[in-house]
Amino acid sequence: MNSNPRQLQLVEVVRARGSVSVEALADQLGVTLQTVRRDVQRLADEGLVVRFHGGVRLPGSTTQNLGHQQRVSLHAAGKAAIARAVASQVPNDCSLLINIGTTTEAIARELLGHKGLRVITNNLNVAAILSPNPECEVIVAGGVVRARDLGIIGEPAIDFIRQFKVDIGLIGISGIEADGSLRDFDYREVKVAQTIIECSREVWLAADHSKFNRPAMVQLATLAQVDRLFTDQAPPEPFPQLLQDANVRSMVAPP
Repeated sequence: MNSNPRQLQLVEVVRARGSVSVEALADQLGVTLQTVRRDVQRLADEGLVVRFHGGVRLPGSTTQNLGHQQRVSLHAAGKAAIARAVASQVPNDCSLLINIGTTTEAIARELLGHKGLRVITNNLNVAAILSPNPECEVIVAGGVVRARDLGIIGEPAIDFIRQFKVDIGLIGISGIEADGSLRDFDYREVKVAQTIIECSREVWLAADHSKFNRPAMVQLATLAQVDRLFTDQAPPEPFPQLLQDANVRSMVAPP
């Protein structure tokens, strides 16, 4: 594609942030909204970006997630900020269910200084991170270990988790769509996460800014099933109203 330097910079901004509003692009590039919209349309026609209401994101599969190591490094500063914010709100002497995801793994690292925790997880990475903490009892669900990220999935994991009722369910997610649905890629992973929601007195969602308007194939839940959201940037439209309507408490923790 014969892009001009501004359009190449636009693609780099979207690549760095995952998704971004048209207004933010105009501010960063120092051009008008009309110019950004023309650039976005041209880039979208070439398949380099995808438009959504009020913004733009990178093209992505709705059926397959990125690799685990790629997700660890992607938006790492934002995930670290989210993890610190979540850990600051988790009290000592409480019980938690923690699901699969690189953001929940970052949260586990921030919980190493907590005392009196009982953590049930289907994420072997979370278990390995928390196991050095002598003040934390870690319980691992049984089931099939998914080799690419050491997540545990399947009916045995669901049956095991159903034995518990915990104070807080900490869940990560692959995408939050503009209808308020929370989505992921593996229906087996989704079934376990749905069970975590059912078995938690409060549900806390940890999602960096790139998850907003990111499509994925399988619906896990809706925002109405979430009590608190932790993210690293103010959610774009239409999510502020959706969060308010769903009575979700939001905490933005900038990197």
